[in-house]
Amino acid sequence: MSDQTKNENADVPVRFDTKIAVLLRDDLETWQRLNVTAFLVSGLGTALPEVVGEPYQDADGTPYLPMFRQPVLVFEGGKEVVKAAHERAVRRGLATAVFTADLFGTGHDRANRAAVAAVGKDQLDLVGVAVHGPRNSVDRVVKGARMHG
Repeated sequence: MSDQTKNENADVPVRFDTKIAVLLRDDLETWQRLNVTAFLVSGLGTALPEVVGEPYQDADGTPYLPMFRQPVLVFEGGKEVVKAAHERAVRRGLATAVFTADLFGTGHDRANRAAVAAVGKDQLDLVGVAVHGPRNSVDRVVKGARMHG
């Protein structure tokens, strides 16, 4: 394949069969939204290697880490919207990451896991969830949320 053909193919829109969505509670401060989003998507990238693309490289040959191969859509909603989305994601068996309010007070991974493990799934004080799965399933999970803006 010629470089011109590769470049032309790079401009063709891709429709993915799956979707990555992050849903944040709408009462978070800006720094919290950014922090929660970063933590949540890190879980998806490590557990689902198929969502990660190839490593990057600039024209000088400097290597960079790979990133997701598809867009990450970020939504927001009230506490009940986040709770309902979590319930739907778990019920559908989708790959799900959670971030609870308790995690703002911990300082490392072991403490984070202990904080989540101390609470039943229906009692988690969720501030964010991330999900990956078939497009239609993820759309149903985030129903009632709005695009983050």
